[in-house]
Amino acid sequence: MSNSLTRSDDYSVWRAPQLSWRWWPVFLRNLLVWRKLAIPSLVGNIAEPLMWLVAFGYGMGALVGQVTVAGTKVPYILFLASGSICMSAMNAASFEALYSAFSRMHVQKTWDGIMNAPVNLDDVVLAEMLWAAFKALFTVTAILGVMLGLGISYSPKLLVAWPVLLGVGITFSSLALIFNALAKGYDFFTYYFTLFLTPMMFLSGIFFPLEQLPPIVRSVSQWLPLTNAVDLVRPLFMDQWPDQVLRPVLVLLVYAVVGFWVALALTRKRFRG
Repeated sequence: MSNSLTRSDDYSVWRAPQLSWRWWPVFLRNLLVWRKLAIPSLVGNIAEPLMWLVAFGYGMGALVGQVTVAGTKVPYILFLASGSICMSAMNAASFEALYSAFSRMHVQKTWDGIMNAPVNLDDVVLAEMLWAAFKALFTVTAILGVMLGLGISYSPKLLVAWPVLLGVGITFSSLALIFNALAKGYDFFTYYFTLFLTPMMFLSGIFFPLEQLPPIVRSVSQWLPLTNAVDLVRPLFMDQWPDQVLRPVLVLLVYAVVGFWVALALTRKRFRG
């Protein structure tokens, strides 16, 4: 009997998410705390992607000139900007769902304090995921403003890129929360950035067209979430509509749903243990 109960408890962490609107006060709490540090946070989040844009876009762009995308020649700075904005959403969401969420969960014990109120763990994890996605959206909005100021693109279709980038933030915050649940310390996150995010940056068509990759690598790349994000956003920068919408949206959706479910299960297991 004892073994069967234990086995049942182990499987129960994978039960369907039990969510309610009680995630909102947790989200609001994070917003109110962050508001005091909004300006330094914004500068820190946009400084690196803008350096990538200036160094590679204008520096290497002067050497490369134009890049062919779907039969259309575009300036390299436009090609890079449309990819790097997706990379910025990925990085901003990942940093928040890893370092900041881990601080609240493990170091500061904020989650324990919240759950003394009538808020369950599922709502806390949902709030953290949505909060990280919001931080990503805030960051890319500022970067888009700079890109508009530089005259990289004036396409009105960039308004559609905004909700797409929110979805990118949701996807990567869900994935990052898996590693947040597994981490024993901040050093653990190095594996996620080194083995997953950094290779994805170079295999998702941000710095050069995917056609430059070997066929087998290109086949793998087509299923990466960042590649599918770029496939949706880049045509919008070019004032075009994506040739394919359903497939990249479904890929991002599957990563987000499965990622959140796994992250929630592992977080339940951690708090049970």
